[in-house]
Amino acid sequence: MALALALAASPAFSASDAELDELRAQVRALRDSYEARLAELESRLARQTAPAPAAAAAAAPVADGPRGFNPEVSLTLQGQYRRMKDIDERHISGFVGPAEHDDHDHDHGGERGFSLDHTELVLAANIDSHYRGLVNFGIADGEVEVEEAWFQTTGLGHGLTLRGGRFLSSIGYLNAQHAHAWDFADAPLMYTALFGEHGNYGNDGLQLKWVLPTDLFAEVGVEIGRGAKFPGTDRDVNGIGSSAIFAHLGGDVGTSHSWRAGLSYLNARAADRHAHFEDVGDEEVTGEFTGRSRLWIADAVWKWAPDGNSGVRALTLQAEFFQRREDGDLSCEGEAGSACAVAVDSDYRTRQRGWYAQAVYKFHPQWRVGLRHDRLDPGTRDYGDNNANIAREDHTPKRNSVMVDWSPSEFSRLRLQLARDQSMAGETDNQLWLQYVMSLGAHGAHSF
Repeated sequence: MALALALAASPAFSASDAELDELRAQVRALRDSYEARLAELESRLARQTAPAPAAAAAAAPVADGPRGFNPEVSLTLQGQYRRMKDIDERHISGFVGPAEHDDHDHDHGGERGFSLDHTELVLAANIDSHYRGLVNFGIADGEVEVEEAWFQTTGLGHGLTLRGGRFLSSIGYLNAQHAHAWDFADAPLMYTALFGEHGNYGNDGLQLKWVLPTDLFAEVGVEIGRGAKFPGTDRDVNGIGSSAIFAHLGGDVGTSHSWRAGLSYLNARAADRHAHFEDVGDEEVTGEFTGRSRLWIADAVWKWAPDGNSGVRALTLQAEFFQRREDGDLSCEGEAGSACAVAVDSDYRTRQRGWYAQAVYKFHPQWRVGLRHDRLDPGTRDYGDNNANIAREDHTPKRNSVMVDWSPSEFSRLRLQLARDQSMAGETDNQLWLQYVMSLGAHGAHSF
């Protein structure tokens, strides 16, 4: 229209006064119609976004009254059908730990047939402008456990974050993830051997993280705590039972690739840590360990997605390696007829390692396939004077797993997993898993 007026006003364009008046009238009509339509849209927007009188009154600050409590609530339902061999006292050969305790073997051994697996109820909310809080209840076999219950600062600044309470440690890569976020139906052998039934290490204490002001993602952190969970024990002392340090680096390579690598160290103390052994006569004996457990973990993750869009296709490569050293004293006791019928106290020293590597490929927005290999090395096991009493199996635990899962939405997942488990000496267990994971309510994005 502006072009028409400009042409009409130019010497090269001749028109009668009547034609010019008609053009001006059309321009005014269009302007008036546009302004009326814009006013109508602004009025409708104001009506739709304005709070109702009651809501506005509730949202208004009250000087002395209580604040509203409106937490984020989520519930994760998880269950499965498992088919595997009937093996008594499942354990990982060569590794003394919760997997060999009579009250800690249900995760690695599991229940055959149909069973309700891990159910999680989470409540989280910002407490005020300074803190955020979260509590995670784990429900299994009719028992409720507080898996996490922590507060976290939100305004320290300078990349610093302080967390206090009960939390999953940030050592390694998989440790801070809950079971419903795993890519496979069970934890790697490495995590089961290190931390037992839950497949991760939690602590009651404090954690301080610092994200460095660099272009490359760089994070360092330190943790101190009670250290009651394996590989430590609850020593009921005033001091610190465990400590950990960790560092993570990460970044992007182009628009389609990203990575993260980390190095972690955990130092825990144990007092009379209970475990079962077999003596040289294949009789079960009891061992009590008192000493220190030191653990190093190196982890690496590489992710690929076309132009950074993981909604259609994506590939994740993930691996972790550990080395654990334990030094202290071991007391061996057994019933009459066993090698430890007379209690024997001796030195205890182990040097063990292991790793796992996995690849998960999303070939369709709703479908993924994955392959994982686990391998452990029992390494050096020196029981001092008890070397003559306690048997040491010469076996390298390993396992191969393949899975395929279907996620019709971000809140539901069905998974089929097959595994060839050779973690026990003399046993090859071909396993089948059918698993469901369903999430209800608020559910934030998982970490990288």
